Amino acid sequence: MMKLVRAIWGRQSRRARGTSRAGGQRGQAVSPHLEVNLARLRELFGASGDLAVRYFRPGLAPEVPAAVVYIDGLVDTALLDRHVLEPLLRSERGRAGLLRGAGAALASYASERLVSAAEVELVTALEEASCQLLAGRAVVFWQGSTAALAVTVRGWAARAVEEPGTESVIRGSREGFTEDLRTNLALLRRRIRSPGLRVEYLTLGRRTNTQVAVVYVDAVASPSTVAEVKRRISGIDIDSVLESGYIEQYIEDSPWSPFATVANSEKPDVVAAKLLEGRVAILVDGTPFVLLVPYLFIESLQSAEDYYSRPFYVSMLRLIRLAAFGVSVLLPALYVAAVSFHQELIPASLAITVAATREGTPFPAIIEALGMGVVFEILREAGVRLPRPIGQAVSIVGALVIGQAAVSAGLIGSLMVIVVALTGVATFVVPAQIDAGIVLRAVYTVLAGVFGLYGIVLGLVVTVAHAAVLTSFGAPYLSPVAPFSRTGAGDTIVRVPLWTMRLRPEALRSPDRVRRRGRVRVGVQPMRGRRET
Repeated sequence: MMKLVRAIWGRQSRRARGTSRAGGQRGQAVSPHLEVNLARLRELFGASGDLAVRYFRPGLAPEVPAAVVYIDGLVDTALLDRHVLEPLLRSERGRAGLLRGAGAALASYASERLVSAAEVELVTALEEASCQLLAGRAVVFWQGSTAALAVTVRGWAARAVEEPGTESVIRGSREGFTEDLRTNLALLRRRIRSPGLRVEYLTLGRRTNTQVAVVYVDAVASPSTVAEVKRRISGIDIDSVLESGYIEQYIEDSPWSPFATVANSEKPDVVAAKLLEGRVAILVDGTPFVLLVPYLFIESLQSAEDYYSRPFYVSMLRLIRLAAFGVSVLLPALYVAAVSFHQELIPASLAITVAATREGTPFPAIIEALGMGVVFEILREAGVRLPRPIGQAVSIVGALVIGQAAVSAGLIGSLMVIVVALTGVATFVVPAQIDAGIVLRAVYTVLAGVFGLYGIVLGLVVTVAHAAVLTSFGAPYLSPVAPFSRTGAGDTIVRVPLWTMRLRPEALRSPDRVRRRGRVRVGVQPMRGRRET
């Protein structure tokens, strides 16, 4: 029997290779011999123990052998029994004579009249059948049929929708994306209930076959931006895509820049708001982090709940965030420059205190700043990587113990500990710029230790000039500040009331820039009641 299978299989392989060279069917076609198909699949998957094969005799034609193939753990066996096996095992002998030997008629009739699953697809190539198996579908083969039936009966374990840990809010939605692509798309559909929300699927990774969804709102997102996103993603040819960060590094505009030009978020309400402004979202199966392009620097100073609160308080918070970002980047460099080169700029009383704290310290200020910065990053990494209860204890107790011990031993000044602590706390105020802030802080500290304030000014000029020429999918990175846009200035450092934001950001080049029509503001008029008698 096995020799017969190998002989038939060899003929099928030669025939498939011939049609492939002639420009016909891609890959090996489904053979009309059931055992040949199963042997080919077993060869593709090797000795994989989770490849399950269930033989049966369909009630449609009991004399025709059939088999359903699936990967254990990726399908829900209860759904497989209810929607596939049970309908196929029912007796319908009246159709047997009509369908016997009719090629793909068995699979076609089963998909139209018997299988009750929502998603059913006919496949004619074994390579396509293997992809369907890896996607969580069951594939049914019949003896004498050159087509197989792929049925969606997914049933793998998935994390429930929870509050994201990276974007906590006081007011607003508590829902966060999960690792399941379909769940994430459903969360977006719940918020944007418009037929204009477009979802286009791509598959990346030669070995992982990761499903990627490009999501945008038609007539709101720029067609050129959408086309550019799809072009860059389609050009990625790697063997694996395990997280959205893989795609981010391939599609960003300036990979050598310290500033990120691709945003990410775990919150559906944030992604929905960005889509309605004209951006494009990239969802990757297996990760809760959604990529958003174009990305502007001003977005790093904004929070999800900024648009749920009153504008005066939000404007003050944004000013605080900007000041915190400046402190996290410049404070160690300013301390090093003032202590090493510009003591005359320090008030006399403060200069005496600084001199007293630095008396007897063996290292120059630049070594202290860089060394304490490295120690702080070590403690932060330890707090992040360890389990949460242990990590918090290590980060807090470690900082206190090491700082106090270093001061007591005379290795560093006590003022340097205060500078590093303020810098570390200010770093976490703007999470989106943590990576860029750490790099810029180290560069400015070195420049301050070598050139003083002149080095800091030189570094600032180069940084601002670099950020001014950056673009993110055609949008200027510093927009709407540089170039200045009057319509977008109301949502920068100062946030004006929502009812005054009539137009979408100009940098996004949306075909439909108007997002508010009608009256300026719908308010409640004062009641003019009658005087009671």
